[in-house]
Amino acid sequence: MIDKSTAKEQLADTPEEGVTTPLVDVVEDSSGITLYADLPGVPKDKLRIRVESDTLFVEGEMSLPWVKDLQASHVEVPYPRYRRSFTLGKELDRDKVAAEFRQGVLRLHIPKVEHVKPRKIEVQVA
Repeated sequence: MIDKSTAKEQLADTPEEGVTTPLVDVVEDSSGITLYADLPGVPKDKLRIRVESDTLFVEGEMSLPWVKDLQASHVEVPYPRYRRSFTLGKELDRDKVAAEFRQGVLRLHIPKVEHVKPRKIEVQVA
C-alpha cells in the first residue's frame, strides 16, 4: 500500500522548477497495487523508474519534435521533465516491480509479499 499521508504531502508541495508532476491512478487489489502514470511525449529511453529503500521514483523527459525558431502560442505541459515519488508500504515486494509502457501511459504493478496475500485454508474432516 502507498502511504497516503506522504502522498498527500507530496501533492501539496510546490513542484520543483522545470518539473511537471504526472497524473497517476492507483488501483489496489488482493495481489498488490497497480499505478497508471500519464507521461505523454516521453520515449522509453528517457523513462527512469527506481526503488530506493521504501520510495518508488518515476522520472521521464519529453522528447517532442520541435521546428527550429517556432514559438508556441499555447503550451499544455510547461516543463519537459516529469517527476513523482511514492512511499511504499512494507507489505509490497519491491524486488518484483513490473513495468509496462505504451502510448505515453506507464503501468507499474507492485505485488504484495507472499505472507500478506490472502489465501484459502482447506478444512480437513476428522
